[in-house]
Amino acid sequence: MYDILIKNAKLRKKDGLFSIGIKNGKIEKISQNIADKGEKEIDAEGKLVTESFINPHLHLCKVYTFMMMEEEALKDYHGEEMGKAMTAIELASLIKSKYDEKWIIPNVRKAISHAINYGVTHVRGFADVDTKAKLEGIKALLKVKEEFKGVVDLQVVAFPQDGVVREKGAYELVEESLKMGADLVGGIPWIEYTEEDEKIHIDKMFELAKKYDKGISMLVDDAGDPTLKTLEMLTLKTIKEGLNGRVLAHHARAMQFYPTPYFMKLINLLKKGEVGVVSDPHTGPLHARVKEMIEEGALVVLGQDDISDAYYPYGRNNMLEVAFLVSHILWMTTKEDMEKLYDMITIDAGKAIGLKNHRLEEGNDANLVILNEENVLEALRYHREPKFVISGGKLIDLEKYKI
Repeated sequence: MYDILIKNAKLRKKDGLFSIGIKNGKIEKISQNIADKGEKEIDAEGKLVTESFINPHLHLCKVYTFMMMEEEALKDYHGEEMGKAMTAIELASLIKSKYDEKWIIPNVRKAISHAINYGVTHVRGFADVDTKAKLEGIKALLKVKEEFKGVVDLQVVAFPQDGVVREKGAYELVEESLKMGADLVGGIPWIEYTEEDEKIHIDKMFELAKKYDKGISMLVDDAGDPTLKTLEMLTLKTIKEGLNGRVLAHHARAMQFYPTPYFMKLINLLKKGEVGVVSDPHTGPLHARVKEMIEEGALVVLGQDDISDAYYPYGRNNMLEVAFLVSHILWMTTKEDMEKLYDMITIDAGKAIGLKNHRLEEGNDANLVILNEENVLEALRYHREPKFVISGGKLIDLEKYKI
């Protein structure tokens, strides 16, 4: 007997209806004919069943702070060619002097509750660590991570938002975060004042990653400056240190201005270093060259980035909504484009955050959603909550997490 048996499931790119048998947290059998019963049985009624959604980029310590902020940071970040992006970050950082885990925890809990209701079972969450934020964000994220264990897998990134060279004491706070239980080393090298300092920033974060055997997530080139080249620095360092497949780059918005020969060089480096790129086209006027990267075989995925903070006033941790927005922004509207967008918030996103088996196949982890729609087009069109969410082989009581 299976723990869960899903009947009459529509699968992507397959004709007919299927049954899916789940046992001990794994997808044990996928077939059009399963005779065995399930302790719990779900009739999908011909609706689409897929891998659960993944959000590989969310600034969790900042969620729902928009109403606490002045709007100058938002205006600067969304300004023409993002020329004032660094100024925006400096303005946005003012709130961190008020950081306290007591009010951050309820905000994080709300964002993660939204995640599970929208079928997101894995989130890579960033917490700022610097002399203003101190360790308040890290403490909040680690507590919520434990609270949602077995429902949402929260990967916590220790993120030195204000730099490492220019922000004295940030390096030590990142290291302390890792000792406390943070899962990944963050970074934002482009925020430093000189190219030399950008390289030092990357070197120092790799030093910690190797010391504590952690993966790396870095925000790179998040401004309209074609001279920014920290993505190249990051990929070269990844290859040199042999951390292939353990490094994720985020944003790379300056890529929009790169000449084609340099862009192609970057693509080759990304593939050689197995460095994925998370793009968030909906949160800023510039974005990485997503379609070209896909065409050239690079790993590129989508993230929510922000939920109601100084950089973006909206967001629900709904990755179907993100893909819907990106479809418009990048004119990814063919059937093939839609399927790729869906991969970018499921299968490909799993690869990006280090999951080895986030695919609806026998033997893989049972992290699944049963949608209200029959195909990817309708799923993107309506971007509604799933009917059912299965995380780690367990059927989640979604009512428990309703906001």
